[in-house]
Amino acid sequence: MAYKTKQSEIVLEYLKENSDSHLTANEIATALAGKNVGKTTVYRHLEKLCRDNIVRKYILEEGDSACYQYIGDSSCHSHFHLKCLSCNKLLHLECDHLTEIAGHISENHNFKIDSSRTVFYGICEECGRKEGTV
Repeated sequence: MAYKTKQSEIVLEYLKENSDSHLTANEIATALAGKNVGKTTVYRHLEKLCRDNIVRKYILEEGDSACYQYIGDSSCHSHFHLKCLSCNKLLHLECDHLTEIAGHISENHNFKIDSSRTVFYGICEECGRKEGTV
């Protein structure tokens, strides 16, 4: 049985409070620096939380920093993502049409899509307005 430390509780609580965000380990460590939680501790606890399926780790492209998100018991286990090529924001995409496509591919082509690694690239609405493309 794993033991819990004050630092692990602080990391988990921070992730819960920011469950609508995808955070890098550096962002988490920076936010928790005033609470005596070091970067090494953050990395160690993130990996454990990922193994325990409490946190999901996203690696978008080779060379990108991984980002993490608290998923707990939520429905966040299986959805697609949008990544803005302008501001690098990563957005959740809850879409029945894509769920239907994933189901079709699974049933008719015997291939299960890993939605945690499925990302559509483009320009978000905010950046599109700034660039005059929306």
